[in-house]
Amino acid sequence: MHIYSRAYPASSKAWLFPPDFSVDDYRKVQARLGLQRTIIVQPVTYGFDNRCTLDSVAAFGPGARAVVTVPTDVADSELDRLWQSGARGLRYHQMRGSLTEWSDVPVMAERIRGTGWHLQIQFDGLEFLDHEALIARLPCTVVIDHMGRYARPLAVEHPAVQSLLRLAVRDNVYVKLSGAYHIAHASGPEYRDVAPIAQALVRQGTGRLLWGSDWPHPTETAETMPDDADLLDLLLAWAPDPAVRQAILSDNPARLYGFG
Repeated sequence: MHIYSRAYPASSKAWLFPPDFSVDDYRKVQARLGLQRTIIVQPVTYGFDNRCTLDSVAAFGPGARAVVTVPTDVADSELDRLWQSGARGLRYHQMRGSLTEWSDVPVMAERIRGTGWHLQIQFDGLEFLDHEALIARLPCTVVIDHMGRYARPLAVEHPAVQSLLRLAVRDNVYVKLSGAYHIAHASGPEYRDVAPIAQALVRQGTGRLLWGSDWPHPTETAETMPDDADLLDLLLAWAPDPAVRQAILSDNPARLYGFG
């Protein structure tokens, strides 16, 4: 999920300017859904300025972690400070508004090799075949966002989905079962066109699958805004086994993000 506040400056490339969504706002979502932990992902709106995200982690306390965005020349001491502040991942949002490049990814992967850090990558899933080889070579833990974030619903047999499935079996790759509305657009709350991809990932193995709400859904309009309870309920169809849901919702993220 993300926190937004106009108290923090936007980056020079920002194009998405949501209204404020605060820690207190998200605590209401947590209370409603029974969520105890949270991962705050640095919005592309703030570029390399991680203060909004890290201040929010501090406000939530030990039940929160962060995924931040940094330049490739970030000092080791700054990475250490970010880690101590709760950051565990480095975000590469390779889409509109980003300050990062694909060439940054292997550079930072090498820097975090053998550490508890991971890279989180989001891009247009129709480009999977262009980037599969690079992702497969990365010497660190990788999280692929939003089930690949395909620009439209695709059959499991589509080459771009097969690329995701090949990457997902690698022992250093996690995949988020999130962002269904980015793929199936205004077809909620069931997002049936996304189910085959999610179910294929579950069938293939659930030891490195994660769930996320993507709250507060800043790309969505009043007409397409999902209900967070409906997004959580999607797992009932995608992963009907309670033990599998336990892994996706709790065990896997506890291991990845370092919750005790």
